[in-house]
Amino acid sequence: MTNARATWIEKQRFEGVAASGHSVAMDGDKITASTPMELVLITLCGCTGYDVVSILSKKREPFTSLEVRAEAERAPNPPSVYTEIKLIYRIGGKVSRKAVEDAVRLSKEKYCSVSAMLEKTAKITAQIEYGDA
Repeated sequence: MTNARATWIEKQRFEGVAASGHSVAMDGDKITASTPMELVLITLCGCTGYDVVSILSKKREPFTSLEVRAEAERAPNPPSVYTEIKLIYRIGGKVSRKAVEDAVRLSKEKYCSVSAMLEKTAKITAQIEYGDA
């Protein structure tokens, strides 16, 4: 079982700690840290990025960099869930375009658990850019 906790610090600030022991700051007011919903997008970028790196490495593709960005829209009324998310993958190196497209597709369709959860409320699309990240 995985576990996590968030401890109130002051105002809208919390410190989150997961079973791994690593902590992350959160701030609902965006003053001292990312908001929880921003962290959801960061987590999505990290999850799919991890998948793409893993898949391309196994295929021995010579990528030199990867940056994953997210642009998202939220519902106007509470709970203001994400309704649309566009993931932009910027990859550097002499990689096969097909290998990158396959890795992005496999991450979305099979491996990224964060994407699988978010797809319950959000349409997730992907765009791939080639060049140094």
